[in-house]
Amino acid sequence: MEMIMPEKNREIKIGIVGCSGRMGQTLIGAVMDREDTSLSGGTERHDSPQVGQLMRHPVTARESDLAITTDAEALFRNSDVVIDFTCATATVLHAGFAAKHNTVHIVGTTGMTSEDERALQAAAKSVAVVYASNFSLGVNLLFYLTRVASTILDEEYDIEILEMHHRHKVDAPSGTALGLGRQAARGRGIDLEAVADRVRDGITGERKRGDIGFATLRGGNVAGEHTVSFNAPDERIELSHKAGDRIIFARGAVKAALWATLQKPGLYDMFDVLGLPRE
Repeated sequence: MEMIMPEKNREIKIGIVGCSGRMGQTLIGAVMDREDTSLSGGTERHDSPQVGQLMRHPVTARESDLAITTDAEALFRNSDVVIDFTCATATVLHAGFAAKHNTVHIVGTTGMTSEDERALQAAAKSVAVVYASNFSLGVNLLFYLTRVASTILDEEYDIEILEMHHRHKVDAPSGTALGLGRQAARGRGIDLEAVADRVRDGITGERKRGDIGFATLRGGNVAGEHTVSFNAPDERIELSHKAGDRIIFARGAVKAALWATLQKPGLYDMFDVLGLPRE
């Protein structure tokens, strides 16, 4: 199906699934703050106490005239774009709605399996889908720099990835940490799953040469911190990103939404949105 290009100067209608969560609230603010985007609606689970409440800006408390509903399919039907930071099960369902109603789908859901991702690949045959583990411009630059460093630095440099998030995050390592691991492995021309070391406890033995290690911290209200370290016997190189506020992810997702409305059907990521080199 051919993408319908938006009219010049027309506001892009953006819907948000899971709009009452931390990220959902931040996305509402990011959409309301722009003159070229407008909210088309938001949804929540059937048991959410927010259902029926008016969507409002999380900082200014400015209300929209849109009540939160439970009808995700109607949201896709009435939107140019839907932004989806929910859970894997919900995102798979939403991908079907995106394809059915020719609605651009921006996906920041983490913890998705290869089988889950096939639903996005199927939807991408009909509509533009942007799927990324992190929508921050800075983190995506970190992805690129990690791959470049891994290409240059050989196995004499042990790669370790440390991430920290708020106490409420339910998956580990974070999708961003795994994305950094994939970029590091790609830089060395290897498969991450063959070298990933995610659990260290008890008598672990010596570190295997060429492994890529992961460490996870959880606590407080940390929006997201990631460090990739390259550790040789006599020096250590660190590449880091620290998110001060979730708004950076929301702004990146809205940027991706506007970009994707101008694209043909396909599965894209933030490297495509930002024009970052892949090699």
